[in-house]
Amino acid sequence: MTGIRLTAPAPGWAIDADVVVVGSGVAGLTTALRCAAAGLDTVVVTKARLDDGSTRWAQGGIAAALGEGDTPEQHLDDTLVAGAGLCDEEAVRTLVTEGPDAVRRLINTGAHFDTTDSGDIALTREGGHHRRRIAHAGGDATGAEISRALVGAVRGAALHTIENALVLDLLTDAEGRTAGVSLHVMGEGQHDGVGAVRAPSVVLATGGMGQVFSATTNPPVSTGDGVALALRAGAEVSDLEFVQFHPTVLFLGADSEGQQPLVSEAVRGEGAHLVDGDGVRFMLGQHELAELAPRDIVAKGITRRMHEHGAEHMYLDARHFGARMWEQRFPTILAACRAHGIDPVTEPVPVAPAAHYASGGVRTDLRGRTTVPGLYACGEVACTGVHGANRLASNSLLEGLVFAERIAADIAEARPPRTEPAGSPGAGDPAPLMAPEARTAIQRTMTRGAGVLRSAESLAAAAEELEALHRDAAADGPSGPKAVVPGVDAWEATNLLLVSRVLVAAAREREETRGCHWREDRPDRDDAHGRRHLVVRIAPDRTPVVHRTETAAFPPVRPSD
Repeated sequence: MTGIRLTAPAPGWAIDADVVVVGSGVAGLTTALRCAAAGLDTVVVTKARLDDGSTRWAQGGIAAALGEGDTPEQHLDDTLVAGAGLCDEEAVRTLVTEGPDAVRRLINTGAHFDTTDSGDIALTREGGHHRRRIAHAGGDATGAEISRALVGAVRGAALHTIENALVLDLLTDAEGRTAGVSLHVMGEGQHDGVGAVRAPSVVLATGGMGQVFSATTNPPVSTGDGVALALRAGAEVSDLEFVQFHPTVLFLGADSEGQQPLVSEAVRGEGAHLVDGDGVRFMLGQHELAELAPRDIVAKGITRRMHEHGAEHMYLDARHFGARMWEQRFPTILAACRAHGIDPVTEPVPVAPAAHYASGGVRTDLRGRTTVPGLYACGEVACTGVHGANRLASNSLLEGLVFAERIAADIAEARPPRTEPAGSPGAGDPAPLMAPEARTAIQRTMTRGAGVLRSAESLAAAAEELEALHRDAAADGPSGPKAVVPGVDAWEATNLLLVSRVLVAAAREREETRGCHWREDRPDRDDAHGRRHLVVRIAPDRTPVVHRTETAAFPPVRPSD
C-alpha cells in the first residue's frame, strides 16, 4: 500500500454491501447483474447517470464468431495480429471462446441487434478482421442499445445505485484487503457529499482516460479515475503507453478540444475510402487490408500523409453509399456530420486521429483480480492482456462482457466476509490537489509530447512539464498560499496528472515502435527486447516505478498463483 489518498473531507455517511461496482458501462452493469443474481448485496456507483458512460458512444459493434464459417480460432488469430506480439494468448482464447455465448446472454437480457431478412444477426467488418463478425444495433448505435438494455435490467432488478458520484479512494482493512471505497456524490444522488460504501469486493469498471489528451472520442467523465485510484491503493498497472488513436474522428478544427464525434470503423468496413486532398486512396499498398488494416497502421498512414501534404486532416469518402444507406446504416454519424455542416452523402468527410481507447490499465488475471486483494478491474480500466499493443476493433465491448461474468463468478465463489476499514476512511498521506485549470495544461502537454507521434525528446519535455505541475502543487500544498479547495474539478485534474505521469514514464521506457505506440526516433519493432510488458506502480514518494517483465507473459497477480 502506498498510503497516498486524495485530499477530501472525511466520509459523512456509509452503507454496507457485499460488492460495490464502480461504473455503469457494459462491464460494470454486467458484473452488477451477475453478482446480484448470485445473491450478493450489490451497489453500483457511477459518475454521472447510469447511461452516461463510454458504452453508449460505441458505434461499430461487438465482435464475436457468430457468423457461418467463422470460428473463435480465426477471431483469435486476428486479435493476436492486431496486438503486435504482446497479447496474452490465454486471455484472448478465453475472450473469443466465451464471447459468442456471452453475446447471446446479452440478447437474452434484452439487447436487440440488427438482423438480416432471414432473421440472423447482421454482421459487418471492421479494421483487422478478415471476416464479417461485428454485430451492431440501430445501424451505428450499438453502444446506446446495449446501455439501454443493461440499464433497464438493472432498474428492473431494483439494484441499489448511486448516480452522480465520483469515486475517490479504496478503503482497506487491517490486513490490507479491500474494504470498500470513499466517494463524493455531486448533489443529485441519493446521498450528498463525501461518503463510503463498505464492501469486501470492489470492481473498477470506470472506463477510459481519453481526457488526458486535448481531443478524444471519450466523454468528459473519462478522466482515468479508476487507474488513479488503483495506483494510489498500491495496485500495478501495465501497458499504459499503448493508447489507441482512432483513425477517423470528425475533424472540427485544429483548436478543437474535448470530446469529438467518432466516424465508426464500420463505415470503412462497408466500403468507404480514405483519400487525401487530391482524392488519392493513400492506404492502397500500405497494407493488404488497405483502409481495413489495424487501427494503429491506419492512424499512422493518415498522419504520414498529413505531414507529407502539410494538411491538418484527410478525408473519408463514402459518397457512393447514397442517401438511403447513410440514413439506414449510419444515422448517428450522418446526423453528427450534418450538425457540423458536412453532408457525407454529397462530400467527403474530413477526419483525423484522436485519442480513443486505452489498451493498458490496471493489471488483472483471467478472473479480473488485481494485485490488491479484493480489488477487481474490468473493461477499459483493466489490462487483461487481451489487447496487447493495440486493440482489435470491437473487441472492447466483448471483453467487458466476458470478464464481467468471470469476475462475478469469482466473487460469488469466494464470498469474502465483510471487514472494517482500518483507521478512519481517508486517513493517509494526502496527494497535493491540482487546481482545476491545470486540466487544460495537462491535456496540451500530453497531446504535444505523447500523442500519435512520440520521440525521446517530446516525451522528455512532457515528463518535465508534468513534473513541474506536480512540484508546484506539492509546494503550495493544503496549507500553502494557494491551497486548492477539494472538489470534483480538482480531484479530476489530480487524477489526470497521476495517470499522465505514469503513461509518459512507460512511453519513455518503450524505446521501439509497437502497435499504437509510435516512436519517430525508434521506428522499428524490437522483438528481442520489446516483447515485454511494462508494469508500473507508484512509490510512497509518489514517483512512478517502471518494471519490465522478463517474458511476454504477465507475472501472476498474487505470489501464490
